[in-house]
Formats: sequence, structure tokens, C-alpha cells
Amino acid sequence: QVQLAESGGGLVQAGGSLRLSCVASGVTVNSYVMGWFRQAPGKEREFVAALHWGGVTTGYADSVKGRFTISRDNARNTVWLQMNNLKPDDTAVYYCAARYGSILSYERSLYRYWGQGTQVTVSS
Repeated sequence: QVQLAESGGGLVQAGGSLRLSCVASGVTVNSYVMGWFRQAPGKEREFVAALHWGGVTTGYADSVKGRFTISRDNARNTVWLQMNNLKPDDTAVYYCAARYGSILSYERSLYRYWGQGTQVTVSS
């Protein structure tokens, strides 16, 4: 079975950086798409970034383009989300997600597996 574990969240000032990690078990290279989503209190969970595990194609929400970078390390079975120039609006619980397939997807409902989330708080 697929299990995901996020870490790396914390408190940072606006303009600062954080790197989130997601360690995935049960995910086979070339068969899964990985994604990052976030959810603020009272808001719906929204797409942040996605990556095909076995490829190089990536996708980003417009709100984070140029600031966030998703990457992978197949040997360590880990996906990272590097977040730079953080803004208060980035404050949310960030979730790692996975879906079986080979086509990049930004749709939350298509992801079957989810981590427990890690809190990111950006102060003004």
C-alpha cells in the first residue's frame, strides 16, 4: 500500500524559505504522479504543485509559480517542495498526495493517497 509522510513545516517570516519533504512508500517509479496541496482554515484544499515520479514534467498553481519548486529523489523515495519568497497567504497545512497514473493532474479528486499534512505559517 501507499503511505506518505510530510515534514519540514514551521514558522517563517514573509520573504523567507522552507523546504517540505514527502517520503513515499509503496510508490513505484513511472507509475505514480505526486502532488502538493494546501488547505487554510475555512478554505478548500487547493492544488500547489505536481510531478510525475518517473519523469521531469512539473506543474504549478499560478499563485506559486516562480516561487515554489517541486523535485524528487528516486533513490530516497522522496519528493520535496522548495518554497521561496513566502507570503502570509501561503499559510496553510500542506499535504503530499499521490495517484496512480502517468498523466500530470491538478485535480484534487483524482489523488487517492494523502499524507497527514505539515503546518506552514508565514508571518507578516
